[in-house]
Amino acid sequence: MSALAVSGAIEAGLLFSLVALAVYLSFRVLNFPDLTVDGSFPLGAAATAVAIVNGIDPFVATAIGTVAGAAAGYVAGFLNVRFRILNLLAGILTMVALYSINLRVMGRPNISLYDHSTIFTPFEGVLDLGVWTNSAILLVIALAMKFLVDWFLATQVGLALRASGENPTMARAQSVDNNRMTLVGMTLSNGLVGLAGSLFAQSQGVADVSMGIGTIVIGLAALIIGETLLGPVRVVWATLGCLIGAVLYRFFIAAALSAGFLGIQAQDLNLVTAVVVAVAVILSQARRRLRLRLWPKLLGLLPRRQTQEG
Repeated sequence: MSALAVSGAIEAGLLFSLVALAVYLSFRVLNFPDLTVDGSFPLGAAATAVAIVNGIDPFVATAIGTVAGAAAGYVAGFLNVRFRILNLLAGILTMVALYSINLRVMGRPNISLYDHSTIFTPFEGVLDLGVWTNSAILLVIALAMKFLVDWFLATQVGLALRASGENPTMARAQSVDNNRMTLVGMTLSNGLVGLAGSLFAQSQGVADVSMGIGTIVIGLAALIIGETLLGPVRVVWATLGCLIGAVLYRFFIAAALSAGFLGIQAQDLNLVTAVVVAVAVILSQARRRLRLRLWPKLLGLLPRRQTQEG
């Protein structure tokens, strides 16, 4: 693989690590199977692209894209909380509706940003890292979001969110409003997705209405790979696993597409994705089974406390 291909894989991995963090919040913490991601990702890109084209500062435009994604997550959560629509169906309905909304926002299927300034533009002359400039900026952003998620989940609201997802009945007994936690979790999760879409559009120089297809699969793949490597026990390690898993996932995809002897072409991307996710799930389950087998044996090796009868 060339340096350009490696930097591109790392850049894409860091971008999708934000999606992995969002999937961790919704799937693991909140226990909400959210498919809104495939719609909120291009929504963040579309809102940012329209704002930049209309002369708004790129940093403000990025914030607009983030808020747009958060609004989409709130809608999905509201459908579930207010109208008791199944969480999976609420995400699907929101995702389907967002396709038309994204077309309305952009006014056309795609918007080019090649002749406009982005948040990466001010740093190009300062960092002067060549093909690694965007990767360095995205690394800082990804780490910042990782530490922000760690901090939030350690706050009182974050602990209530975790309790609501882990055991809603017990959380309700502790005066936690589960409906409110659902709205908070979905808003924050899709806010991260909107930020990822915004940065992706600025990095690639284009916002497209179909760019969100398969985003949820990528986020799940990164999450599962990270959990396989580091384990999902502690929040700090789980969020770090999201970053590492996303980068490794994109690196695997780039390596597979670059290996000419395998005969893999660009149209095989979805097949490669499915294989990578399946392998990650199998390895995760194998690791869990191995741990369950070894733990009783390790306990059996511990010396038993001798009891004396007086």
